[in-house]
Amino acid sequence: MNKNINKVRNIGISAHIDSGKTTLTERILFYTNRIHAIHDVKGKDGVGATMDSMELERERGITIASAATSCGWKGHEINIIDTPGHVDFTVEVERSLRVLDSAILVLCSVGGVQSQSITVDQQMKRYKVPCIAFINKCDRSGANPERVIKQLKAKLGHNAVAMQIPIGLENNFEGVIDLVSMKAIYFEGENGEAIRVSEIPGDLVADAKTGRDKLIDSASMCSDRLTEVILEDGEITESLLLEALRTGTLKREITPVFLGSAYKNKGIQPLLDGVTALLPNPTEVINMALDMDQDEKPVVLESRPDKSAVALAFKLEDGPYGQLTYIRVYQGTIERGATVINTRTGKKIKIGRVIRMHADQMEDIEEISAGYIGALFGVDCASGDTFVSPGTNISMTSMYIPEPVISLAITPKDNKAQINMSKALNRFIKEDPTFKSHVDEETNETIIEGMGELHLEIYIERMKREYNAEVSAGKPKVAYRETITRRADFNYTHKKQTGGSGQYGRVAGFLEPLSEGVFEFVNDIRGGVIPTQYIPACEKGFKECLKKGPKMEFPVTGIKVTINDGQFHSVDSSDMAFQAAARGAFKEAYFKANPVIHEPIMKVVVETPTEFQGAVMGILNQRRGIIVGSQDEGIMCAIEAQVPLAEMFGYSTVLRSSTQGQAQFTMEFLQYRQIPQSIADELAAEAAKKKRSAA
Repeated sequence: MNKNINKVRNIGISAHIDSGKTTLTERILFYTNRIHAIHDVKGKDGVGATMDSMELERERGITIASAATSCGWKGHEINIIDTPGHVDFTVEVERSLRVLDSAILVLCSVGGVQSQSITVDQQMKRYKVPCIAFINKCDRSGANPERVIKQLKAKLGHNAVAMQIPIGLENNFEGVIDLVSMKAIYFEGENGEAIRVSEIPGDLVADAKTGRDKLIDSASMCSDRLTEVILEDGEITESLLLEALRTGTLKREITPVFLGSAYKNKGIQPLLDGVTALLPNPTEVINMALDMDQDEKPVVLESRPDKSAVALAFKLEDGPYGQLTYIRVYQGTIERGATVINTRTGKKIKIGRVIRMHADQMEDIEEISAGYIGALFGVDCASGDTFVSPGTNISMTSMYIPEPVISLAITPKDNKAQINMSKALNRFIKEDPTFKSHVDEETNETIIEGMGELHLEIYIERMKREYNAEVSAGKPKVAYRETITRRADFNYTHKKQTGGSGQYGRVAGFLEPLSEGVFEFVNDIRGGVIPTQYIPACEKGFKECLKKGPKMEFPVTGIKVTINDGQFHSVDSSDMAFQAAARGAFKEAYFKANPVIHEPIMKVVVETPTEFQGAVMGILNQRRGIIVGSQDEGIMCAIEAQVPLAEMFGYSTVLRSSTQGQAQFTMEFLQYRQIPQSIADELAAEAAKKKRSAA
C-alpha cells in the first residue's frame, strides 16, 4: 500500500446506461497492469468484464452492484469504484459517491448528456464531488464531442473545457491532440499500449491553437499567477497551466474534458494522467463528521494515519465466508486485531481480517490507513455505520436513500424455497437500503419493494440462482397514498366504563392538508385542558392512523393535525384513553376532509431514432403520459414525459417492439399526484372485491 497519501486518488466512474463505464474500467486495469488480458463487457469471449463479477451482470452486459478495485499509475495509487448506470440501482451510485473524493463522468460522444447523466451529476453535486469528463465512443458514427461539451455547459451547468481535440472522428478516429503539451498522441500496438507522441498534423494546428487559447482563458479565471503571466506576455508552462486547471477542478469551477474510445483502446492513458494531475488526493477534500458528545457539532476530519480512527461502512456484501463490509477510512488507521466502536450501537468490535478488494478477488493486508478504501470480514454492522477508536464519539452523516416506489408479492413454491427465500431476503435488505420487504398482515403474502421493475426482477432472479429459492411473483403493485384536500374539524370523546376505573379522553381540533412532508402535529392546547403528559399519546394515536387510511387502506401522507381543545378526567384518563380518542377523532374528521388517492408519477425519458418519434409519443399518451418536451439530437430524439408508474408495467417490451428494438428509456420517481376519478373508481371496486373474497 502506498504510504504517501498525496499520491492516492479515490475515484468513481459513473454515467448513463451504455456509455462504456465498465469497458473504460477494464482498459484502465489493463494499462495499469492489474489484469493481463482485456475482456468484453457483453461476455462474448465467455469471460466477461473483470468488474462485472456476478453471473447476471455478464449475461445482461450491465453493472448491478458497484465493484471496487485499486491499481497503480506512475507512482500513484488509484482506488476505483465502477458504478451501475440504471436508475434502479441508484443507491449503488449514491453510496459510492458518498465515500469517493472525485469522479470521472463518462459521456457517449453520440448520445451526449442523457437523462441518467443528469441524475448522476445531481448526486455529485449533493456530495460536492469534483470531476473530470471523458467523452467515450469517439469511433462511433455520429460522434460529435463538440456538441457534448456544449451540452455539458447548457444541460448540467458545467464550465466544461476541452483538454484535447480529436484527430479524425468516427471510423477515422486515430488519436488526440493534447492542448496542454501541444503534441499529437497516437495509440498503437495490439491493445493501444504503445503511445507515439509526435507533432500536430498541419491541418489541425489552427484548431489546436484555438482550443489551447480557450483552455488558458478558462484556467486563468482560477489562478492569479497564470493571469499575471498572460498579462506580462510570459511563457505559459505546462505545470503552470495544469496547476490552474487543478485549482478550478477541485473547486468544481472547471470540468476538464478528455476524449477517446475505450473499446478501441484510445485515449485511456492521457485520462489516467488527468486523474493523477487534476483530481484531489484525500487530504484536499474536506470531510465532516458530527460530534455526538457535543450536540452533533460538526467536526472536520484530518486524513492523518496517526489520529484516532474514523471509518464509514458504505456497503455490505454477504459472501460464502460471511459478511464483507466495505469501509472508507477518513482519519487514523484501522488495523488487524484492533478494537473499534460502532457509534450507532455503541458495541465494541474486534477486527479480524482486513482486506483489499479487486472486483471479487481479495488480498489480505495488515491495515487500512486514512484516505484508503478497503474491506473487513466478519464485522456485524449495517450500511452507513461509523467505526471509531475507543474514547471517540463522532458519527459520519448518512447517505441519502430514496423511498421505494414499486412492490411485488412473492410466493415460495414449497417449504424449502420458503427457508431459502427468507435467507435471501435478509441478505438483500441488509445490502441494499432501497430494497425492502414485509409480510402483509391481511393476505399473509411476502411483499418486496424497490426502485423499479428491473430492480425487483434482478433480486428474484438472484434468489433463484444464488439461493435455489423457487419463487413466483404476483402482479407489481404501485405505492399509492391517501391524502386530504380540505380542512375538517373534529371533537371526539372516548368513554368506556366497565366497572372499576374506566377510560376517558376528549380531543378537539382540526385536520388540514400539508403541502410538504408526511405529517405535522401542532399542540395548541391552552389552560391545561389536556395535561402535558397526555399530548405525546394524542400524537401517537394520530400517527397510528397514517399507516392505513380509512378510505382505501393506503398509507396517509400530507396531513397537519392541530389540537386546540379537550377534556380529561382525574381518575379515568390515561395514555391509552387519549390514544383511542385521537384515533376516533381522526376517523371522524377524515371523510369530511374530502380524501383523495395519490399515485407516483415517474419522469420518463425515451431516446429513440427520429423516425419512431410519433409512435413513441402515441404510446406515452395511451399510458396517461404528459409529454413535457422533445429534443432532436442528430439522428436520435429524446422525449421527456411524466407518466404514472401504474401505466409503466411492461412498457419496455412495447417500446422495443414498436421501435425495432432501437429505443431505450430511463425512469425515475418525480412526485405524487392525484389520480383521475375513473381510476379511483376502479381501485375502489377492486378493494371491495378483495374484501368480499376475504369474507
